[in-house]
Amino acid sequence: MRPHIAAIYAFARTADDFADEGDVAPQVRLRRLDSWGERLQRSVDSSIGDGAVDGGATPEEAPGDGVDHRAVFLALSNTIRVCRLPVGLFEDLLSAFRQDVGTHRYESWDQLLDYCRRSANPVGRLVLRVAGYDEAALDHASDCFCTALQLTNFWQDLERDHAAGRIYVPAEDRTVCGALESDLAGRRLTPGWQAVLEGVGERTRALFDQGRGVCDGVSGRLAMELRLTWLGGLRILERLEQSRFDVFAQRPALGARDGMVILWRTLTWRRR
Repeated sequence: MRPHIAAIYAFARTADDFADEGDVAPQVRLRRLDSWGERLQRSVDSSIGDGAVDGGATPEEAPGDGVDHRAVFLALSNTIRVCRLPVGLFEDLLSAFRQDVGTHRYESWDQLLDYCRRSANPVGRLVLRVAGYDEAALDHASDCFCTALQLTNFWQDLERDHAAGRIYVPAEDRTVCGALESDLAGRRLTPGWQAVLEGVGERTRALFDQGRGVCDGVSGRLAMELRLTWLGGLRILERLEQSRFDVFAQRPALGARDGMVILWRTLTWRRR
């Protein structure tokens, strides 16, 4: 699995770099992502035909990270062909990266979930396909799991994201709870902010619960890796809940003590 996962990661990591190059004009970042999508299509065409893969990048498009773009798409073409990967999952990722360039606020929970559907969920489904799994129930559990992980990261990075000009807590929820953006700027975790974060935290925990099944639906090393990841994400959420989401006092991060807790929970894991 490793070479295939590495090919997928190289494609997604570079595209993410295109989207997040803050000093580069938005229109340039979007052009780079469009070019990346064109190379993806050529990669797909080559995986079902005899065409050569053109993975090179022009100087204007190159992210300057030292990645050999031709090698990325040569590897990706092989992975798509061997693992029979749906190109739509890669297109979803690119769609989310494009959205990152211009969308820094979300009005509703549904809008936020739609973003997660395209930015986080495709990764889980691609891992399942590489491992040989193609089942609707596993896909659904994986989607819930991946969305929960991404949402937890949003709540964990509330302060960092705001400093970068982004807020992922939906505006509708913030309005209901009286959570003001000006309080974030002043690093004030008001009762309104605690209420809205506890609310989205409960929804996130429910998604973790719905996603737990994917950890039991696979076997071998993948099952162990998914359980460790699931438990690690849930542990971060627990830490947030324990602090009442006060990321200004301390951004929760996993340490040695958390590692022991996660290891114990992994060893005592029970299927549901």
